[in-house]
Amino acid sequence: MPIGLTFEEYVELKLMPPNHADRAFVTAAEHMRDEAFPMSLSQAAWHVRTRGYDCRPESLELLVKQQTVEPVDADAWTRADVDAVCDYFEQHGFYVPYAEACRVLGCSYASFLRALKDAAERETAKYGIQVRADDQLFVMHRVPPRDDRDAVNYLSMFIDVQASLLFYLVASWEDDFTGYVIDYGTWPDQHRPYFTLRDARQTLAAATKSNGIEGAIFTGLESLTRDLLNREWRRDDGALLRVDRCLIDANWGSSTDVIYQFCRQSAHAGIVMPSHGRFVGASSQPFSEYKRRPGDRVGHNWRIPNVHGKRAVRHVVYDTNYWKTFVHARLAVPMGDRGCLSLFGQASESHRLLAEQLTSEYRVKTEGRGRTVDEWKLRPERGDNHWFDCLVGSAVAASMQGVALLGMDPVNQKRRERVSFAELQRRNRQ
Repeated sequence: MPIGLTFEEYVELKLMPPNHADRAFVTAAEHMRDEAFPMSLSQAAWHVRTRGYDCRPESLELLVKQQTVEPVDADAWTRADVDAVCDYFEQHGFYVPYAEACRVLGCSYASFLRALKDAAERETAKYGIQVRADDQLFVMHRVPPRDDRDAVNYLSMFIDVQASLLFYLVASWEDDFTGYVIDYGTWPDQHRPYFTLRDARQTLAAATKSNGIEGAIFTGLESLTRDLLNREWRRDDGALLRVDRCLIDANWGSSTDVIYQFCRQSAHAGIVMPSHGRFVGASSQPFSEYKRRPGDRVGHNWRIPNVHGKRAVRHVVYDTNYWKTFVHARLAVPMGDRGCLSLFGQASESHRLLAEQLTSEYRVKTEGRGRTVDEWKLRPERGDNHWFDCLVGSAVAASMQGVALLGMDPVNQKRRERVSFAELQRRNRQ
């Protein structure tokens, strides 16, 4: 199944106005379609990109140099030339982030954009404000307040610890795992919309002035949690919420001890907890077969084992393969349905880096021991997946607080029954 748009789909989804538009706008769109070719090289690169392929003018120059595409005029690209470029990009899997997300989820870019266009028209009619179909994140991920929806009840946070940066993400959740990403970023802040871990300009060492990596991480965690765990988020009805659970990745060996020390000494010790993601493949023992021991707390593909020894701090262990599949399934739920996962804001370009990290891994269905699981692997061309890990960890933290899909066993917090002393005496006599 092709992922990117054909020219006809491009016309339908990118050029044509909404169904209720005035006839003059339709006529203008038809004129643009008829006069689209020939294109200059930069126009052709832009056109290929709007069809879902990660193309730049330099890409076309390289294809011409390699004689992969041979336009009659290097600055007059015909439809056949452009279609040939699209076929090449399709064959080699060079997609823009949203088209790549479609490939991961098993749908075409046209299906994705068609749903956006329909949703934009529906939301425009319902709320009386113009919603642009090309603002993908607003249409898919921004839910206007609805009286028939449950209120957000939980906030969860996850911190991914690296040697030079702390990546974090905060999400809010309804009881049925309808979720909203409400904040994400790094500490220290990079003050630019696009960067990688490798080219970070502001680092932990520079911001904290610490000589050692452990001291830099500890100081960074103190500053980040002080800012975010003391912060209040206002719900639609005016209620103020704070983060209920914050998990901190403790898998990296160089930082494990300092993270346990921080969680033990933190002013927010009741909220922060070390976490360990575990790769549970098809041949591994699943969490469902884990033998529960006294003092353990077991949830949906996560557990908090009883602790002893030098790291006497409760921590959570979870199945990363399961929860990565779970999060991608939430992203695929249509907007407005229960269990969908949403982003904030109205400017789609501002989330470009997040979109790339959320699609930085791909899944491989693997069979073993009589079961089939998704095993997630990092794409060679995508170096950073830290916010993906943060979103996964935030979902685990929400599950720990009792959030559950319909049909999923929730983690019920047992309430202590208040009993009088006379009642206790009566029970003891029985």
